[in-house]
Amino acid sequence: MLWAPRVRPLASEEASLRALESLMTEFFHNCTTNERKREIEELLNNFAQQIGAWRFCLYFLSSTRNDYVMMYSLTVFENLINKMWLGVPSQDKMEIRSCLPKLLLAHHKTLPYFIRNKLCKVIVDIGRQDWPMFYHDFFTNILQLIQSPVTTPLGLIMLKTTSEELACPREDLSVARKEELRKLLLDQVQTVLGLLTGDLLSSLLQSPSAAKLLNQPIPILDTDSEYICSLALECLAHLFSWIPLSTSITPSLLTTIFHFARFGCDTRARKMSSVNGSSHNSVLGQERGRLGVLAMACINELMSKNCVPMEFEEYLLRMFQQTFYLLQKITKENNAHTVKSRLEELDESYIEKFTDFLRLFVSVHLRRIESYSQFPVVEFLALLFKYTFHQPTHEGYFSCLDIWTLFLDYLTSKIKSRLADKEAVLNRYEDALVLLLTEVLNRIQFRYNQAQLEELDDETLDDDQQTEWQRYLRQSLEVVAKVMELLPTHAFSTLFPVLQDNLEVYLGLQQFVVTSGTGHRLNITAENDCRRLHCSLRDLSSLLQAVGRLAEYFTGDVFAARFNDALTVVERLVKVTLYGSQIKLYNIETAVPSVLKPDLIDVHAQSLAALQAYAHWLAQFYSEVHRQNPEQFISLVSTALEAITPLISSKVQEKLLLSACHLLVSLATTVRPVFLISIPAVQKVFNRITDTSAQRLPDKAQVLVCRALSNVLLLPWPNLPESEQQWAVRSTNHASLVSALTRDYRQLKATASLPQRKVQLEDTKVIIHQTLSVLEDIVESISGESTKSRQICYQSLQESVQVSLALFPAFIHQSDVTDEMLSFFLTLFQGLRVQMGVPFTEQIIQTFLNMFTREQLAESILHEGSTGCRVVEKFLKILQVVVQEPGQVFKPFLPSVISLCMEQVYPIIAERSSPDVKAELFELLFRVLHHNWRYFFKSSVLASVQRGVAEEQMENEAQFSAIMQAFGQSFLQPDIHLFKQNLFYLETLNTKQKLYHKKIFRTTMLFQFVNVLLQVLVHKSHDLLQEEIGIATYNMASVDFDGFYSAFLPEFLASCDGVDSNQKNVLGRNFKMDRVRRGAAAEQDSRDAQNVLEGSWECLQAEPFVPKASTLSNPQPRISHCREQSCHLIPQVQDALGVRECFLEEVFIGIG
Repeated sequence: MLWAPRVRPLASEEASLRALESLMTEFFHNCTTNERKREIEELLNNFAQQIGAWRFCLYFLSSTRNDYVMMYSLTVFENLINKMWLGVPSQDKMEIRSCLPKLLLAHHKTLPYFIRNKLCKVIVDIGRQDWPMFYHDFFTNILQLIQSPVTTPLGLIMLKTTSEELACPREDLSVARKEELRKLLLDQVQTVLGLLTGDLLSSLLQSPSAAKLLNQPIPILDTDSEYICSLALECLAHLFSWIPLSTSITPSLLTTIFHFARFGCDTRARKMSSVNGSSHNSVLGQERGRLGVLAMACINELMSKNCVPMEFEEYLLRMFQQTFYLLQKITKENNAHTVKSRLEELDESYIEKFTDFLRLFVSVHLRRIESYSQFPVVEFLALLFKYTFHQPTHEGYFSCLDIWTLFLDYLTSKIKSRLADKEAVLNRYEDALVLLLTEVLNRIQFRYNQAQLEELDDETLDDDQQTEWQRYLRQSLEVVAKVMELLPTHAFSTLFPVLQDNLEVYLGLQQFVVTSGTGHRLNITAENDCRRLHCSLRDLSSLLQAVGRLAEYFTGDVFAARFNDALTVVERLVKVTLYGSQIKLYNIETAVPSVLKPDLIDVHAQSLAALQAYAHWLAQFYSEVHRQNPEQFISLVSTALEAITPLISSKVQEKLLLSACHLLVSLATTVRPVFLISIPAVQKVFNRITDTSAQRLPDKAQVLVCRALSNVLLLPWPNLPESEQQWAVRSTNHASLVSALTRDYRQLKATASLPQRKVQLEDTKVIIHQTLSVLEDIVESISGESTKSRQICYQSLQESVQVSLALFPAFIHQSDVTDEMLSFFLTLFQGLRVQMGVPFTEQIIQTFLNMFTREQLAESILHEGSTGCRVVEKFLKILQVVVQEPGQVFKPFLPSVISLCMEQVYPIIAERSSPDVKAELFELLFRVLHHNWRYFFKSSVLASVQRGVAEEQMENEAQFSAIMQAFGQSFLQPDIHLFKQNLFYLETLNTKQKLYHKKIFRTTMLFQFVNVLLQVLVHKSHDLLQEEIGIATYNMASVDFDGFYSAFLPEFLASCDGVDSNQKNVLGRNFKMDRVRRGAAAEQDSRDAQNVLEGSWECLQAEPFVPKASTLSNPQPRISHCREQSCHLIPQVQDALGVRECFLEEVFIGIG
């Protein structure tokens, strides 16, 4: 059925309504096909675009009860007002402004809430366009609705909608109009606040005295009053989000809001509703709780403002005093309630809002309030302590720990800035901090908090790749660490005895180990004993992590002062790790293997990790004693290595094995003692790794151990001169190590060209993977080290590198192997480029360029999926390193690199929607331009000095043009990340090399780029980058403003579809050339970045504004002038083009 293809004067409105209802019912019916839905959608869209369609919609709204029809009709009005209002005849506007409010007033009680709210928004949209010039009574009508008892709820909904749509309007309004609306609203603020709090909220509370308000019983409100209060509080919350703190916000207003905040902590109402049992009472109780939540939302909006006028600080103090009262009320204990039970009874949303308030208080305002003697900060912390440690949910507890972290950060920065009275500040808060530390430590121990800790999930990973238990422990340990920074002696004396107690249990397990037929067994079998041991081991694991987290507070300037404490910890950790490795608790049989065995493994692993955390302390210890009395240090390191060595085995559980490997790497890399290589334990590891008959370790462990052994030989020893580094011996040993590690790999060269069976091929791939992963890690670990270290490394790897280059052509069609080889070569280029030497580097590059033919690239990108794309990306990354190299060595490769990019890679990926390879290709092109500018432009410095402007000779023009065209094409694609990256590259080239000013760009490309960027802005396809696009457009246009205005703009407007000639003429006349010239001159004079930013939109101006002459002599008014001028072209062109939206989708959302 076709419905109203054109609006006919004789068409029956009734018939059209029935047809529309039928269409809407059909559209949303389950059996309607997608094709039929598209037909209906097209019919509806066509109807909505017709002149006079709104009259039908007005009839539909007043005559139907069909929700879909009403929502569609309102969407037609919304589109008319927001996109075509300028073209609507004045008489029609007057009729719409009159009819819609009457319709709302007549039907607001019977309309579904979502239809009523949509109608309110449409009326507000009219006000957004016409108030006050053509709709002078818009806001007065809203105030009258609020003041009339019958329409108060409707008035409040209109007020909130007005605040949302006019105070924070969308981008389709000019800046001048936005500022006008904000000023108009600010003029009404005092009236509105007085109306909301005086006539509504305070009167409903029936309060005789604001001063005693918080001590009075909470009044009982009927359902209608609670509804009005909730709407009023929602309005206040939104108003507070944008109005400035000022005298409009009076003490009585704040007190009234805080009174409503009490509704959230009134457990009596919630209890009554549950006792009485009726659904009415239950709803009433929930509504009262919601009033508390809304009131706290109002308070938090005020609290979130960091910029507080001096005159408002007294109000803040009053707010905090009232909050102090609420906090006392929430945390009050009596015979009937514990603090926790009281918090459990409160609405969860209220607790969240209250916690948000406390966070804002501490993070934003504590520095202001702390100095007021009237506010008891220490007592506040005591209440916060009770509030924190009686939270009913884990999330609530996490949020409170965040507040304590903010407080500790504040205290730390305060002490650092006021070293003179550091002790006085610490003394004031010392008791609170010690109490906090003790309680947080108790909370992570099963000994004190088993019930809660067992509720935590320790299996499912969150977005940060940690379990709930790991998050709980990490946040707790952060608080412990921050207290340690402030009170190191107290923190250590609190933590270490607790650690010692649990260590005694662990170290005492040896007496319960008995020998059985299958090995060793832990002779603890009673259920209660096993449970106690489980809790003790879990606690020990947590406390070991805590001790490791505190390692940084023993190094640096405090090393000597805290040496004895640190030494005690490290000696204890060394003893524990050796004990675990010697009696092999990780392999022992237990009565509850699924519980106790993981506990024992975890304790051993955490003891190794804690010792690793003290690597920097050990390094500082070594630097202090290496020349005198190093026996104690040698003993610590040797014992630690004795603990590590038995664990370097494929038979050890991976968690424990990796912890041992990481500790070995830290000793070899961070501590670097000269005697490390001579320790028998290290020799044993060397033999284990180089023994071809020994079972290979898992990949991660193998890589870590090889890195450690390589670093032992490559890294310079600290505190020794170059002459004592023994480089010759170490070089020989390193060559032997690498030779042993690559023995099988180097043998592949002989058979690389021979055909291989599938099994042989898989074995070869395993050898390549295992070898290259180790070699790549070795290179990466020393890439930032001294030249000598890198020289020795390359000498050892040289044969393997040559083998890799020889193998590469044989595996060019095996993308997984090619991927690993290119990763290795990329690491080589990044770390050992100089050591490889120019001839061999050239050989590598030439080999790659020869192998990556267009056919091979197409195969990799199009047919081998993500692995093939990674291969090409890594190849392009290698070329990025090459083209950035200074000097002339690699310049001969530039033509080949550009040819590869533009003739082979780019044609393959240009039209693909997938972002694979594109980002790397354009980065390579950018590097080619940025680091090889003289390849394209030969400038004469003398000519530049003599003539003021460099006359540059253009070379390789075709290649330059092709690269620029590729950049331009990328702006036509939907990938926003690529768009942002490439726009940044162009702007960088303009900043560094004046790209936009070059003759070839200015004459052949400039306005093509401007056109593309303007089209993107008009069609809103990349709205997130609106500011960046605007700046780039301005920077391009400012190169030739005469051409921009005289040639480009008329052509751009002529190409716009959907705009008639009259509209084009109006848009063209709205551009003022003299204004832009003055704006550009102002920017040049002031060189003010803000001015440039604001002025960058001036070229897009579509509304005339000529500043007074006086403003041009002062940079600051010029900035305001630029701001007032900015952002007009885009909304006007969008209006003129009639950018369409899908009405049906909005209908669906509205109904949903």
